[in-house]
Order: sequence, then C-alpha cells, then structure tokens
Amino acid sequence: MPLTYSSYLKVDELLALQQPVSDGPEHDEHLFIVIHQVYELWFKELLHELDYLTERLEGNDTPVANHTFKRVLTILKVLVAQIDVLETMTPVNFLSFRERLESGSGFQSYQFRELEFVLGQKRKSAVDHYPEGSSGRVRLAERYDARTLWDAFLRYLEANAYDVGIAIQRDVHEPVRADDAVQQVLINVYRSNHAVASICERMVDLDEGLQEWRYRHVQMVRRTIGNKPGTGGSTGVEYLSSTLFRPAFPDLWAIRTSL
Repeated sequence: MPLTYSSYLKVDELLALQQPVSDGPEHDEHLFIVIHQVYELWFKELLHELDYLTERLEGNDTPVANHTFKRVLTILKVLVAQIDVLETMTPVNFLSFRERLESGSGFQSYQFRELEFVLGQKRKSAVDHYPEGSSGRVRLAERYDARTLWDAFLRYLEANAYDVGIAIQRDVHEPVRADDAVQQVLINVYRSNHAVASICERMVDLDEGLQEWRYRHVQMVRRTIGNKPGTGGSTGVEYLSSTLFRPAFPDLWAIRTSL
C-alpha cells in the first residue's frame, strides 16, 4: 500500500486520542484535551531541538546553534499563543468537567519536567514523584544524570578560548547557580566577541521566553480557577507563582549591571 498523508502522519490514530470523560460530554472538554495534547507534542519537539542544540554548542558550531535557537524561540512563542485559545474557556466552562479530571494535572507532565532539567532546574524530588519503572521516572532519571544546556554553553565558551575555570566541572545534578568567575568571562565576551555574545543573547532569549510562558500560564490558571487547589493536589496558583522570576541562567542576567 503506498504511503499517504494519513498513513504517514497516523491521522486516524491521532484523531482517536481525544476522549472526553464528562457526561454529554461537556463542549469545552474537547478544546481542553486538544490544547494539552498539542502542548505535549511541542514539548517533545522542544526536547528534540534542545538536545540538538546541546550537541551543536559542544561542537562549537555557532551558525547551526543560532539557527536552532531561532526555532526553539519560535516554538516558545507558539506555546504562549496557545494560552490565548485556552483563555476563551470561561471558569464556568471549565468547572463543568473539572471534577471528572480527578487527580490528573499538568503538574504531572514529565516532558515539562524534562525541559526544566535540560535547562538546569533539577530536583531529585521531581524524579521520585513518578512510580518506579514508569516511563516518566526513567526519562527524568536519565535527564537528571545528563549535562544541561548550561554545561554545553560552558564548553562552548571554553572551545572559543575562554577559561571558565572550575565551573566546567560543576555537578550536573545541582541547579545552575551564579558564579562570579563566569560572570567576568561573560563581560569580556560581550566586550570583545560579537559572535559568541550572540549565543549569549540567545540563551537570555530562551530564559526569558520560558519565564514569559510561566507568567502567562499562572495568569490563565488564576483567571480560570482563582485560588482553588490544583486538580493534582498542588496549591495551584500559589505553587505556579513560586516558579516565576527564577532565571535558568543567572550569570547572564547578573552581568547586565556591569556592561
């Protein structure tokens, strides 16, 4: 049988994955499912691109790294734009099927946790949150032991003859923390090397793009459920708000005052 559009993209299987659980079902549950399934697909693509970006930085491939950054940043804008669609669902619309979600919550998205790990925001407790042997736990455990995008960036600086000192040997399990020595290197980069500085700026764009998505997500949740607890048992808006304004790459923000 020849390859077709539908068979290549598995369209029949894809369109069968939207299965509301509410009675009726409630009209807006279909939108809710589609939006979150699309998010998971974009998370998968972001992980695919960030893994490639890590390879390109470690290989000191500035042109391809810049191109990959552009793609990642464009996808982040799409993620933010999807919130506009989700916000067409009113609080009453959501409440019509919310109870049927039981303990299901976006908090349980292991792909989003993988994105956090790739960007250096690692917590062993996030790995332990998933049952032994589950795909989420296996994947997060691998990410927990792997180098982050920041580690690849440090190797990129080193490949361009910048001595980042012992930072290159940092424990990849630890969150990325500010380092005065690295900041001095970055100040030098910005003042003397436009090509490498452009990669620094794309790192900042990525960090800012993720923070923008977090902010819009918090506001969407606040708009929809107020201060109610999250469906997965989290504190909802309170927890999400605590994740705001935590830069993934603090050194790249700290140097702004000194440039």
